[in-house]
Amino acid sequence: MRFVIALMRTLGRLPYATQVRIGNGLGWLLFQLVAPRRRIALRNLALCFPDWSEAQRLDVVRAHFKAYARTFLDRGILWFAPQARLEQLIKVEGAEHFENNLPAVTGQPLVLLVPHFLGLDAGGMAVAMRTQVVSMYTRQPNPVLDAQLRAGRERFSGAELYSRDDGIRPVVRAMKRGLPFFVLPDMDLGPSDAVFVDFFGVKAATITVVPRLARMARARVVPMIATLADDNSGYRVRFYPPFEDYPGEDDTIATQRMNDFIAERVRETPAQYYWVHKRFKTRPPGEASLY
Repeated sequence: MRFVIALMRTLGRLPYATQVRIGNGLGWLLFQLVAPRRRIALRNLALCFPDWSEAQRLDVVRAHFKAYARTFLDRGILWFAPQARLEQLIKVEGAEHFENNLPAVTGQPLVLLVPHFLGLDAGGMAVAMRTQVVSMYTRQPNPVLDAQLRAGRERFSGAELYSRDDGIRPVVRAMKRGLPFFVLPDMDLGPSDAVFVDFFGVKAATITVVPRLARMARARVVPMIATLADDNSGYRVRFYPPFEDYPGEDDTIATQRMNDFIAERVRETPAQYYWVHKRFKTRPPGEASLY
């Protein structure tokens, strides 16, 4: 793993156009070789876009694997390059929606809603270059990779990272100290603390942490979407206005609203959502597996 990280760091020093070509080539190779993940992605697209042809789905999955490989290699830049280069690589839109809703400005906690688009690490860097945040992550089995992932995400402002095994309490304490919560709430983590709401018309187990924190802490919720730029120049990170009249009294309704927002963004750049995850793995009682 140390060799892989060193290779990523070395590639990150190349001109970005060269790294794009390498990433696209690696993504093409992964599409050919990693059949289980290819099948998961195709199944997800069949569930979410049943009106598409098989050829359309294959085209999107090919593009997805290329984008996936590029964002993986780009961590050699995100983790090691100087801030000036990252500022050139990551173009930010709607920063005022983030900056004007920081706890230091509003006096209210802030939840950054960050769905699993492939550019989310670049989005994390865009935030880290502005302020300190608290977030949760999945501890990696390889200790070298785990340490590097933490070091990369803690650059610049010293983000507070907690494993999902630590639970939500450390995050709540950090929010009380004024740190925005960078949360990724759109993976299937099982039935615990989740409700079944639609995602592209399919019931998906979705954790309710966003509406619960918004209500409990009276937090504002600002969405952020991070994607690769269409012109291969780097990343586009877009902050959206905070959700109005959110969350209300019903966690299920609020969670559905969140999923609807994410689905709208997926339709804009379908190849860049994290399709290789079994988003519909957990099923309502009595319902058969979709995979």
